Amino acid sequence: MGAEKIKITVNGGIQFGARINARQLSILAKYLDENQEVELTTFQQIYLEIPKSNAQEIMKEFRMSGLSCYPVGNYVKSLRTCNFCKGSEEEGMPVAQELNRRVAGREVPFTLKFAYTGCPVGCGEPLVNDIGVMKIKDTYSLYIGGESTGKDAEIGTLLFKDLSPEQLYQKADKIIELYICEGKKREKFYKFVKRVGIDRIKESL
Repeated sequence: MGAEKIKITVNGGIQFGARINARQLSILAKYLDENQEVELTTFQQIYLEIPKSNAQEIMKEFRMSGLSCYPVGNYVKSLRTCNFCKGSEEEGMPVAQELNRRVAGREVPFTLKFAYTGCPVGCGEPLVNDIGVMKIKDTYSLYIGGESTGKDAEIGTLLFKDLSPEQLYQKADKIIELYICEGKKREKFYKFVKRVGIDRIKESL
């Protein structure tokens, strides 16, 4: 019987194109059996299993190489982002990094997908994720309640626009807190938005 394993997700962090370099790949490979598979997701993440007994040491090594590690399950996922094709400062990479630091990995009633894009082209797909951010010039627009799959697929609702970075962080935090406090177990976020109502959510913020 093999050692007990836990599932984690890793990515290259919030950067240009969500890239992973050769050194990072080699470090990941150290902890994979010859026939073990990893799962590549549409949310710019890699799922893999690592031994539970020394998981913290392994994740520390991953982080030292520049990888980011997150829990798997009913948590806020790391930001899905655009490729920052116009540059870090112009498209707000520091804001995306700080936002990710504040929200990713928080336990919620059901897996929550958070997306960010640095311009109105919307490559990060913020309008079809649970919570989406779009940078327009020097301000940020915040959308909620998008759904990308199935018969209920729909565009999210613009909740706030012309936000400063600090206002964006505060609003995002309060939305997640509201979902944690009032969301039902395994209630998807877009269903939570419909049940509670946009007006009530906006008033609570």
